[in-house]
This record gives sequence, C-alpha cells and structure tokens, in this order.
Amino acid sequence: MDPSVVLIVVVIFMITFVILGLHIGIVLGIASLLGAYLLLEDVGIALELANQAAYGVLRNSVFAAIPLFVLMGEFMSKSGMAGDLYKLSNYFLRKLPGRLAVATVFGNAIFAAVTGVSIASAMTFSRIAYPEMRSLGYKRSFALGSIAGSASLGMLIPPSVLLIVWGIVIEESIGKLFLAGFIPGIILAVLMGAYCSLHAGLRKELAPLPAKDEDLKPTGKEMFSGLGVIALILLVLGGLFMGFFTPSESAAVGCAGAIVFSFVKGLSISDYRVAIIQSGKTIAPILFLLMTAAMYAKFLALGGIADIIQGYITDLGLGAFGTTMLMIAIWLAMGTLIDSISIILLTVPIFWPLAEAAGWNVYAFAIFGILAIEAGLLTPPFGLLVYTVKGAVPDSSVTLGEIFKGSIPYWILMLIVMIIIWIWPATAVYLTR
Repeated sequence: MDPSVVLIVVVIFMITFVILGLHIGIVLGIASLLGAYLLLEDVGIALELANQAAYGVLRNSVFAAIPLFVLMGEFMSKSGMAGDLYKLSNYFLRKLPGRLAVATVFGNAIFAAVTGVSIASAMTFSRIAYPEMRSLGYKRSFALGSIAGSASLGMLIPPSVLLIVWGIVIEESIGKLFLAGFIPGIILAVLMGAYCSLHAGLRKELAPLPAKDEDLKPTGKEMFSGLGVIALILLVLGGLFMGFFTPSESAAVGCAGAIVFSFVKGLSISDYRVAIIQSGKTIAPILFLLMTAAMYAKFLALGGIADIIQGYITDLGLGAFGTTMLMIAIWLAMGTLIDSISIILLTVPIFWPLAEAAGWNVYAFAIFGILAIEAGLLTPPFGLLVYTVKGAVPDSSVTLGEIFKGSIPYWILMLIVMIIIWIWPATAVYLTR
C-alpha cells in the first residue's frame, strides 16, 4: 500500500482510540503493527520487526536508570525524608513573605533532583505542604498553585526521567542532557520562588505572617534527614557530572544511599515492600510505553513515513520561527490529553530533524521541548499535574478551577524560560561543552 495512505490510516486510528481512552502504549503497539502490515503485506515480517524492537529496548542497560530513580524517590517519600526536607527549607526561608510557598518551590526543586518525576513531587508535596499552608491561613489557590507549578521542576532538574527517554529516542548523551537542564532548572526555580515571595509580600491576605512560636527549628533527626537528601543530590549529580558514574550507575548509587538513609529513619520491612510495589506500578507502564514506542519508531522508518510527515510540515513554508511555534502548539495541545513520556515518544522522532534543520542545538531543543511539554501538563482542561494535585490533597472541597487559577503564573514563568532558551541557547548548552 502507498506509504501516504498508510500514514493517514494509522493517524486516524491513533487519534480515534486515544480520544476513546485506550492506553497510549496499546494504541502505539497496535498502530505500529497495523502500519507495518499495510506497508509490507506480510504478517510474519511485521511481527518480527515488532519483536526486534521490543527485545532491543528491554535489553538496553540505559533503561535501568528509570526504575532505580523512581525507587529512590519512593524510599525517600515513604521514610519521611521529603517532609524533613520541607521543614528544613521552611525554617531557613522563614524571613521571606510567603515562606511556606517558597519552601514548597525549593523543596520541590531539591526533591526533583533526587526523583526526577514531577508526578511524584506533586503527590508528595500535596500531602505535606498543603495542610501546613492552610493551617496558617494561606489562600487555597495560592497554596495549590505553588504545589502544582513547582512540581514541573521534576522533569527539568536532573536527573529527569523525561530527559533519559529523550536521550534514548534521539540517541544522544543522557549525561549531557542532564547538564543542559541544570541552569534552566535553577533559573525557573528562582523565578518561581521570587514570584511566591513578591506576590505574598504585595498581597498580605494570600499568606499571613506566622506567629513567633510557629517558627519551629527542625529537630536534630529532621536536620540529619533533610541534609541527607542534599548529600544524595551531591553524590548522584556530582558523580555523574564529573564522569565517575554513568546515568545507570548514578541511579544505583542514589538508590543505595536512599536505602541507607531510609533505614536510619526507621523505615520498616513492610514499608520497603510497599515502596517497591508502588515503584513497580509506576515503572511498568513506562517500560511498556518505551517498548511500544520502539515499535512505532520502526514503523516510521519503514517506507520513509517519518520523511513524509516532515515533508508535509516543511511544505507549509512556515520557516524556522513558524515551525517552532507549530511544535509548541502541538506539545501544549497534547499535554492536555496524554502524559509527557507518550508525547516525547510520539513527536520527538519527527520534530528533532525539523528542529535541527531550523538551526536548533540538540541540547537546547531538548530542554525547550521538555518545558513546552511540562507546560502542557498545567494547561486546561486536562492538565495531568493539576489532576494529580486534586487527587492527592487531603481536602475534598478543592476544585480543579482553583488549581488551574493558581498554576497560571507558573505556566507563564515556564514560557518565559522557554523564550530565554530560544533567544540564548547557551543557557542550556553552556555546561555541555
């Protein structure tokens, strides 16, 4: 069958079943098999191509970093280290207006540098930070916005699961991608913290000042636990950036460190078992997605399907600026419907050649794309991070509208950092040299 016709059939199939709610991994797998069969007209060859793609993914040692980083985050969350980190941030930022919101931003940034998963950050700080802020009279939308908005740092500040997936898709150095995300991640965290403090300072009713007796200094055990998180960050990222560890090795070292610290914190055997099972529930869908995405990539390579799609976009004559704007629009729209990893797997194999032709640096474009995809997770009406916070906060009266309203300034800040990277790519490229 003609490749252009096959492409139309597969695209219609994928859009239809994604809208109907079928899991994106299943849609990718079936669409890839269908497309390969229509192109080759041989079931046996199509199945063999799928088998080769799946086997290639599952035996790739690079993927070991993903479950290890997720498991590390689960150990730290279950042991209460994330809560101790929040108390530590809260204490040292006590002189700032809106200090609990600022502590949430920086606590999220540090926690993100350990787990690399924005959903995990959103769930953790929804349970830790929201009750504290509400007990001190913080306005609900302001408190909820700081949690949902700053959770997006989890996919930018290394180590990031999204950057690992991005690096695998385009076969680029994951270590250098981590380096590329460091400066933009710090800039975004500082901008978010500054917004929280300035906004609370200008509108006192958003974040009332606490009484003196509520400025409680962390206990020695909490101090040790919070500093332990920072020590793990220095160990994992320092070893990675200095070339002592590969991404998979750094994840293993970090996971081992999390086991030690959580044991000191008193995590029980049953809690370890729960953490392992929970991380498995997170990891399994990701690895299944990566497997079916490899099948999708094989399909795109057959008959020049990827070249056909790129040709359609090029023929629009949008130029470098217009092509980049089109990619942003697609990422934001997709972010309202499906998760970040699925978006990367579906779009990056097609978008990166277009971006390269438009003059983008490979590392700057990766960070730019991650920001656009994460902004999509805060975009109405189906922002995934917003729904995560809604489901995790211990307050059934919270509405999605309140979270979306509070998240808008953080969404704007993400777009500002995207513009900075677009104008000054060195922001993301500098450390990779």
